[in-house]
Amino acid sequence: MTIPSYSIGILSALATLGVVIEMLRRRRLRERHALWWVLAGVFALIVSAFPDALEWGTDALGVGVPTNLIFFVSITVLFLVCIQHSAELTDLESNTRTLVEMAALQDLRLRELERRFDHGSSATGSIRERVGIDRL
Repeated sequence: MTIPSYSIGILSALATLGVVIEMLRRRRLRERHALWWVLAGVFALIVSAFPDALEWGTDALGVGVPTNLIFFVSITVLFLVCIQHSAELTDLESNTRTLVEMAALQDLRLRELERRFDHGSSATGSIRERVGIDRL
């Protein structure tokens, strides 16, 4: 490899790590989401700075072409990120369902209270009319 190739690899890895760290600093990315990206950036930095490490890794793992190892590691990281997001999405869907059910129960209770209260004093208007709340 030539020096410009090394430089591009190192700068790309540093840029990736810089973006992840900056997003963490600005709280646009949470730590648990950044873990895999930081590991990928560090791997890219090591491979860029020490290409012999990639050769050693391919020999140790029995991979024929070093590029295949890079693709395998990249796909593995993306797969792990996808699994992590799927698990969190499942939790969020469950929480959303619980919140919607609780809101529906609260609305049902409020309507029942209004019905009971309006039944006793229908001349003065409903509770929502008196406090200025319109129905959704």
